[in-house]
Amino acid sequence: MAEQGAITLINKLDFSDPLYLHESDTTTGTPFISIKLKGIENYNIWSRSMLLALGTKNKLGFINGTFQRHATDATLQNQWDRCNSAVLSWILGSISDELYSGQIFSTNATHVWNELKETYNKIDGSIIYNLHHKINSIKQNENSLSDYYHSLNSLWKQYDCMITGPACTCGNVCNCPAGEFVKEQNKVQKLMQFLMGLNDCYMSVRSNILLRDPLPDAKSAYAILSREESHRN
Repeated sequence: MAEQGAITLINKLDFSDPLYLHESDTTTGTPFISIKLKGIENYNIWSRSMLLALGTKNKLGFINGTFQRHATDATLQNQWDRCNSAVLSWILGSISDELYSGQIFSTNATHVWNELKETYNKIDGSIIYNLHHKINSIKQNENSLSDYYHSLNSLWKQYDCMITGPACTCGNVCNCPAGEFVKEQNKVQKLMQFLMGLNDCYMSVRSNILLRDPLPDAKSAYAILSREESHRN
């Protein structure tokens, strides 16, 4: 009878409860996210993808330690253990084979998450250099205008996540003259990087964009070039 009551309790859980598990959550063979953690070089992208995916499952409490195992209720304890195992399997399934062997005997999702973070969430000069090199070397070449822009935009976002500007001391970061100067400088730099990688067929449009005052940002320049491309087609 007690077992039947426990089953009823678990079946009454809805998707808003962290202890809720859909049958698809325990199905093996389907990747949890589309990329695998290799090490320092892609930790930021991997962790961001994992946080988004875990958020949709309402399971962030199992990696940040905010959702603890129930102290006395055996039914809730068992369900917590199931959810912890599910989250742990999602993490292990999204790391490379080399990292997998070092974590397979772990039993707590929070501990694994924190260990991976402590080990690979490191930004050194080589990581920044490689990202800078990619940004400044990327060219449109045979890629479409859209593919070229979105590839470059992805690199910018990675760089912005890694590098933070100097702290504002004026109490109003949005309107601080120094903060506005840094934002304007960053906007112009991205515009130039985007324009420099374009194919020569956009030379005349590029020249017109550079003559504008004020200069547009890279997103606006991409929109201008897209319209021009549509007219040509």
